[in-house]
Amino acid sequence: MSDTTTLKNAKILIVGGAGFVGSNLCHHILDKHDPKEIWIIDNLLSSEISNVPEDSKVNFIFGSVADDRVLAKLPDDLELVFHLACYHGNQSSIADPIADHDNNTITSLKLFDHLKESKNLKKIVYAAAGCAVAEKTFEDPTATSEDAPVSLFHDSPYSISKLVGEMYGNYYWTRHQLPFVKARFQNVYGPREILGAGRWRGTHHTVWRNVIPTFIWKSLQGEALPLDNGGNASRDFIFVKDMAKGLVACAEKGEPGEAYNLASGAETTIGDLADLINAQTGNITPVDLKPARDWDRSGKRFGATAKSKEKLGFSASISIKDGLSETVDWTKKNEDLIFRTMKNHNLMMKQLSRNS
Repeated sequence: MSDTTTLKNAKILIVGGAGFVGSNLCHHILDKHDPKEIWIIDNLLSSEISNVPEDSKVNFIFGSVADDRVLAKLPDDLELVFHLACYHGNQSSIADPIADHDNNTITSLKLFDHLKESKNLKKIVYAAAGCAVAEKTFEDPTATSEDAPVSLFHDSPYSISKLVGEMYGNYYWTRHQLPFVKARFQNVYGPREILGAGRWRGTHHTVWRNVIPTFIWKSLQGEALPLDNGGNASRDFIFVKDMAKGLVACAEKGEPGEAYNLASGAETTIGDLADLINAQTGNITPVDLKPARDWDRSGKRFGATAKSKEKLGFSASISIKDGLSETVDWTKKNEDLIFRTMKNHNLMMKQLSRNS
């Protein structure tokens, strides 16, 4: 059993700290844990600099951890690292598998190799993907546990790259004792997930990111919410403030080499999600029933929570109703920012429409 790690007065690196989860984690650590310094590396490929807190303890480095010049700027006495950077989304990775490899796989390998000789490092927490290990089913699912078997057949390069990241981390733990902890994400939602954030990534999902920010925006505009496969797919939605607490719990109490689900443990269908969001925004436009996505075999899934509760003392506490309410309020308050980031991609979105 490892000793409990503290974030107080620690030097912390957040890779992907300008992104949705990374920026929320940064704000949470500053508010609750009094760190000595937070270093952020982000290439702003799918994020916005406005997410980075303006705080004297925060040091921002623009670039990728795959770049040795960027890694050379880091202090050599980092104590905690959160590796949250990724090439955003399944659909973007399907459109450009090479870009996914460059931004998801090589980045992890370079970071782990750079940190392998670090003397002060107490923990590196890796953002693993629950979707990569979940059973592929449209029947009644069972909760996906941390020891679920892993298939060699996957729906997207994103899923593959997230598993490869776990494998590289496991290697550096067993070979070099890199204190590597896997935080298995379920579907995170909440404030600071900005539609259109970052640079063009080849598909309309550059703008229409994950389902909740997309649904909230469309619902606020009075548009029909699109329900793939009739909305019968299900996911485990966890509010980003709970996710930030879970990541901290992984850093404080997680055992190197182990995986921990950061999940709500609740299954919500996309149809029910649409109803919840429309009820909160007052949108009365009927939903738009669409066929199933041709690439997605993971129709229904949710995460098991027992291990994280027992080993980390972590349980998600914010209900989806309350989390959606806070996210709707944030979206309303940040409408100008979202309009601006979406507008950056208008020409490419129009070209896609003409070609489809």
